[in-house]
Amino acid sequence: MLVLGPKKQRDLLLDLTINLNGCTVVLNKTVKDLGVTLDPDVSLTNISSLFMNSFFSHLPNIAKIRNFLSKNHAEKLIQAFVTSRLDYCSALLSGYADKALNKLQFVLNTADRILTRTKTFDHITPVLASLHWLPVMTRADFKVLLLTYKALHGLAPTYLSDLVLPCIPTHTLQSQGAGLLTISGRR
Repeated sequence: MLVLGPKKQRDLLLDLTINLNGCTVVLNKTVKDLGVTLDPDVSLTNISSLFMNSFFSHLPNIAKIRNFLSKNHAEKLIQAFVTSRLDYCSALLSGYADKALNKLQFVLNTADRILTRTKTFDHITPVLASLHWLPVMTRADFKVLLLTYKALHGLAPTYLSDLVLPCIPTHTLQSQGAGLLTISGRR
């Protein structure tokens, strides 16, 4: 079990144990759910290290066989082992500082260099653009925006659509047509 919240409040629950049908549930410092390791601060350190281990176990292997693969097949391998994992939980990365995402951007750049056989000191931005790959931060923001769009247009599951609602002001405001949103008060 993991308690999320400000450190001051978490410290009050240090010795918390819960008994469920004779099984004792204790607090953990980290919890793994759907392949993502979370800590009480919901910091990026555990998420980043989980991704880094996975990426750097696959990328060198792909690089070794790159000369024997067509660009299309190499792209499919990188999609299967690297970018799919990066996109899997990218909504969690939205809003983090660029500094925290540098490691993940480095992974994406490395995958790009392997795919396109770009030299280490060549600029990577034009190569990313030619592949239509977004930077890590932009990928994360895109995922959140896409989920929001789907929630507003009835294309998302109900539990998401019920959370995001158009803001309807009680008075006439200049911002009335700005497409502002409100988050449902339900938890």
